[in-house]
Amino acid sequence: MTDALRPMAKQQRLYEQVLDRLRDYVTEGGLRAGDRLPPERDLAARLGVSRASVKQAIVVLEVQGLVEARHGGGTYLVRDTLEVEPVERMVDRRRRLPDVLEAREALETKLAELAAERREEDDLTAMRAALEHMAREIEQGGHGVEGDRLFHAAVTEAAHSALLAEFMRSIADQIAESRTESLRQPHRPARSLAQHQAILDAVEARRPRQAAAAMRRHVRTVAKVRLLSWDPAEDH
Repeated sequence: MTDALRPMAKQQRLYEQVLDRLRDYVTEGGLRAGDRLPPERDLAARLGVSRASVKQAIVVLEVQGLVEARHGGGTYLVRDTLEVEPVERMVDRRRRLPDVLEAREALETKLAELAAERREEDDLTAMRAALEHMAREIEQGGHGVEGDRLFHAAVTEAAHSALLAEFMRSIADQIAESRTESLRQPHRPARSLAQHQAILDAVEARRPRQAAAAMRRHVRTVAKVRLLSWDPAEDH
């Protein structure tokens, strides 16, 4: 019988202790993706904390894409482990993310428009290869992060704008952060792949306005992440 769900000590923020206990519970119990966690009331009773503390912990796990809370249907593991990112790092990223997404929309919408005007056959080949790579990653249970990176890099290259490409390189780390945040949302990888295909179709057809609109829709989907609706103040 696992001891992971033993009552809490008082020296650490309670919801962070809940996170630690849940991680141990999943590991010791051999739980896997798709398995259901105990109901919040049961967790609260076994851990000796309020349901509010349990709920705070579940929200942090949901923000990080580690669990999926189904309305009226319980909380399910998305991955085989609960390797939780430090909350302080999440707070920092939440502060940066709106500016990064704003910059991405401005830059990448223009890049897609230019790509539709200037693309060469080699550019289309690189974009298709990136989508194939992303599809393979998703089929193998991944998020498609590398394929996503390759696709956006190929669109940037297809625009043949040295200065815009330099701007993109200057925020590459922040873009990578926003990419990971988006693709770990439930059901997001397949949706992003389909949106990439729409961008490619417009670029290939040399339709600049359509390419720009498709990229704008995509980046606005990227912006729809659980992290931005999370209020860190509630958890401190």
